[in-house]
Amino acid sequence: MRRALGSVRAKAALGATVVVALALIATGVAVLLVLRGHLQSQAGLQAEVQARNVAGQIATGTAFDKLDLPDGEDRPVVVTGDGGRALAVGEDVRAVDGKRVGKGKAAEGSSKDGSDDGDDDGDDDGDSGRRLGPGEIDDHADLRSGSADVGGKVADYRFASVEAKDSRGTSVTVLAGSALAPEEDAVASVRDAMLIGLPLLLVVVAGVTWLVTRRALRPVEGIRGEMAAITASTDLSRRVPVPSSQDEVGRLARTTNETLAALELSVERQRRFVADASHELRSPIASLRTQLEVAVAHPELLDMPGAVADTVRLQRLAADLLLLARLDAGERPSDTRVDLAAMVREETSQRLTDRVPVRIAELAGGEVAGSRGQLARVLGNLLDNAQRHAAEWVRVSVVREGEWLALRVEDDGPGVPPDERERIFERFVRLDDARARDDDDDGGAGLGLAIARDVAVRHGGSLAVRTGSVFELLLPAAG
Repeated sequence: MRRALGSVRAKAALGATVVVALALIATGVAVLLVLRGHLQSQAGLQAEVQARNVAGQIATGTAFDKLDLPDGEDRPVVVTGDGGRALAVGEDVRAVDGKRVGKGKAAEGSSKDGSDDGDDDGDDDGDSGRRLGPGEIDDHADLRSGSADVGGKVADYRFASVEAKDSRGTSVTVLAGSALAPEEDAVASVRDAMLIGLPLLLVVVAGVTWLVTRRALRPVEGIRGEMAAITASTDLSRRVPVPSSQDEVGRLARTTNETLAALELSVERQRRFVADASHELRSPIASLRTQLEVAVAHPELLDMPGAVADTVRLQRLAADLLLLARLDAGERPSDTRVDLAAMVREETSQRLTDRVPVRIAELAGGEVAGSRGQLARVLGNLLDNAQRHAAEWVRVSVVREGEWLALRVEDDGPGVPPDERERIFERFVRLDDARARDDDDDGGAGLGLAIARDVAVRHGGSLAVRTGSVFELLLPAAG
């Protein structure tokens, strides 16, 4: 149960339901308030119309006992004069706001405060701001809500109070009411309808959100299940299902498959690396063991130079494998400044006994940021590779190309075939002629160029074969 309530579907359904519920409650309250205000305005307008109708009869000289008053139950009317004395009262109207009314009696509280005192000289008409003459009706009407007792039944009404004078100049106040029962019934009906419809609508919203979220997340569950199966089986060749939709889930599936492909390639590369490293280590170790076993049995047959050569080869191979491991682990070069021209001079000055002499061509000034030891290792690997294939000379140059420094190593050898210019930078890859040459000397294990390219990339540059026998290391100039 806890797992179901904690799922994305449950959270989405609950969130949508809460949001819709809050929106509907706010909207319902606003609708009820607007509806109540509108109906009260209508009731006030009806009351004002009725009050002006009676005031019009008075202004035209109709006697108070001859007034045509509406049915008291729907439209209670009270006409008051001096001191609030009732001059005319609608049928069955007994009290207004709890104050009893009757002809000849004061209708306390039924007229507005500050009403006319009944003088015939046309006193100031309350809030109207002007004096009323005989036969005139005030343009202003006071509206308020109250209650009235009509025929023994007390109900709520909207009252309108209008000042007027009859043809003889007598000031009167006409108080007419309009029943609020229809307004209350309408508001109650709308409220009841909302109370019934709101829960049903929320159930529909929750159900639809649950179903839509479930359908939308079904591919995600498929991706999760396949990833779990891949993890359990360690078979990285498998891929997660990709939905046909072009939405976020589809992009997630495609990205997951791309990640699996990169992971499979990385694992395969690692496996191949381990296998190749084991193969390369097997030969010198076996040779060294054989020589040591022969030396134990026949000391006079010990091939000391051969044992030293095998030991040196093992040392170089171990150093190369250690450097590759550090590079694969993401080791970043230092930020020291390295003068490429000075480094070339220093490194080539130590290679005077090489089989093929190294010539220095143009050496442009400039520095790069990085590790001097790793860059010197790159230069040494490029020179070793060039001398392995050169006939008579090897040449090194440093050229400035805009914001880049290019270190070039070239030789007079046969060059690298175009279809092999990328393959030679793979680990443990040696071309046939190089492999044959390595069978006769202490040649490398096919890691030199791979290490050189990895170091170049981690220094923000590149290493490539520009022509058949020209290797170019391109690095960004410092500063």
